[in-house]
Amino acid sequence: MKSKQSKMSRSVACAILGMAGLAMSGVASASGFALIEQNASGIGNAFAGGAAIADDASTVFFNPAGMTRLEGKQVVVAAHYIKPSMKFSGTGMNSNMGGDAGSPAIVPNAYFAMEMDSGMKFGLGLNAPFGLQTEYDAAWAGQHQAIKSKIETININPSIAYRMNDDLSVGAGIDYQRISGVLSNYGGAVLGTTTVKGDDTGWGYNFGLLYNINQNSRLGMSYRSAIMYTLSGTVETSLPFADGPASLDIELPDTLSMSMFHRLADNLDVMGDISYTGWSSFKQVKVLDASGTVISNTVENWKNTWRLSVGATLHYSEQWSSRIGVAYDQSPVTDEFRTARVPDSDRTWLALGGQYKMDAASAIDFGYAHLFVKNSTINSTSPAPALTGNYKSSVDILSVQYTHNM
Repeated sequence: MKSKQSKMSRSVACAILGMAGLAMSGVASASGFALIEQNASGIGNAFAGGAAIADDASTVFFNPAGMTRLEGKQVVVAAHYIKPSMKFSGTGMNSNMGGDAGSPAIVPNAYFAMEMDSGMKFGLGLNAPFGLQTEYDAAWAGQHQAIKSKIETININPSIAYRMNDDLSVGAGIDYQRISGVLSNYGGAVLGTTTVKGDDTGWGYNFGLLYNINQNSRLGMSYRSAIMYTLSGTVETSLPFADGPASLDIELPDTLSMSMFHRLADNLDVMGDISYTGWSSFKQVKVLDASGTVISNTVENWKNTWRLSVGATLHYSEQWSSRIGVAYDQSPVTDEFRTARVPDSDRTWLALGGQYKMDAASAIDFGYAHLFVKNSTINSTSPAPALTGNYKSSVDILSVQYTHNM
């Protein structure tokens, strides 16, 4: 039995290392270009109660204090297929509307949690908190403003947690994050397609609290800090002598979540969540050359946002559970400052999912969500010619997760 369990443990460890090596690119499914898909066990509830549920090791991301609810060692690996659709339509311009700018992606994440000799809990998360990819036809009507926009992040998040008493647990972690980006547009007949590439690394932190009101109810609070970057790279054009170094400053926002979990009956759980994201730090996309001269500058002026979600889980038996959830996700983008790179808008989530426990040590979680994205308008005048029209968008997400207790 021990030999079999050891082999299983090694297999799961190899799966984690393999997933860590994948390029964690993504497409924005939460507001802006945030990726809330950090497990598959939460998607069926539209991630309601994320900072309070703490049913598996993915709580490392949602609230590290939740690790105090876990026993022994646990590994979680998950993958999410995210398919956005972003279709532009306009009049009085090039008849090429760009096609569907939404690019599908597979976003993985993995987590590990264990108890230390001191009674503290240790956890490690590998995930992609932010990601974006939009790509239009090369000769579309808005080619001067955007062709390809891509942001990838990889986050390594070691964490610890400690139970202060029977009711209160605390947790904290450090985030080491790498970001890379690609921005391209048509620079005219002389420069042709202009592409800016860059990358950087940065440090952040996160912490959380988990409070048991009684045996059936608990509250969770979680905070993740902002992270500052200066992406360094190159600008490439059709004229080799015009190419050279480029840099871009960007700040990824902080987030604050408050969650509730309540066992309404022996077989029914309900949960809710309210989350804040500090997107107002994203003011502009200003690309500089080696001398500090502005190559391009796109004004963004994003606003801070709120996300509200509620969900329920029905436990049919020891093996089977089903989940449902809804959420409203506010966009940081206003009509005045909407751009072709991130034509974001408010969205409403409808999600469902479930869990099957194969045995005492293993479980499979799965879920699906459809995001109804509000139709939006764009009137972007820089760079010329102006891009005026409408966007019709939606997102579909399919997630699966394997959890193994050792």
